[in-house]
Amino acid sequence: MCRWIAYAGRTIPLEHYVTEPSHSLVSQSIQALESTAATNGDGFGLGWYGDHPEPGRYREVQPAWSDDNLRYLCRHLHSHLFFAHVRAATGTPITRPNCHPFACGPWLFMHNGYIGDWSRLRRPVEAMIPDELYPSRAGTTDSEAIFLGLLGCGLMGSGPRRDPVEATTRALVHLTELVGEHPFRFTAALADGRDLYAFRYAANDKANSLYYRASDGGVVVASEPLDRDHGTWTSVSENSVLIARRNQPVEILPLASFGLRNTASDDRLRRLRA
Repeated sequence: MCRWIAYAGRTIPLEHYVTEPSHSLVSQSIQALESTAATNGDGFGLGWYGDHPEPGRYREVQPAWSDDNLRYLCRHLHSHLFFAHVRAATGTPITRPNCHPFACGPWLFMHNGYIGDWSRLRRPVEAMIPDELYPSRAGTTDSEAIFLGLLGCGLMGSGPRRDPVEATTRALVHLTELVGEHPFRFTAALADGRDLYAFRYAANDKANSLYYRASDGGVVVASEPLDRDHGTWTSVSENSVLIARRNQPVEILPLASFGLRNTASDDRLRRLRA
């Protein structure tokens, strides 16, 4: 599984979380501690917001630990909202279009998880993408398909605009129905340049880890803590969403409060663990 971080708050250099901490994202690309894949060397990516409504991006297929450009960029790039991701591929090719984060219009998205039996489910999942957004489909990953599908659930395209959490929940309900008894993991971040949303959800499986640390300066969300002081990090509960709106306190809300209930999958997971 992949590792990622997302930050929102006062403007800081990206190196503050991507490269500098003792267990930075680059360190996690070499040795993750809470992942089924200890090494995440199948590409990496940065996404950040600056002076334009659409995010900037830098993505590469080589491991994060071997790219000198990454360290220079993180030292000189400053942003109030940025993403960084190191990839462990789950069956799709190691190509630049398959590296996270993904972008469409003002939206930025990255994902740690997978859809079980993707080769069979790819067509119905891609059917969630509206025609007007399908030209943005540049890669072959389930992550990108999910992103464009949830944008089509009320964030972009025709139809009424929805709150980002409601739109994502609507997409997750449909995806949970599609996967049936197959595993589905969705630990993801979504941003529009102003606000940050992070989700931790799974059906028929255990959700991938997710933590956050909030301060007066902002909030950082990460797949696992970035330093040894774990007491300053709080785990995001399974089947929850973290909402960090600009100039507002961080909220953690159960996805069930937005209509996402997965009783059948939860029951099946309990039977599998028994």
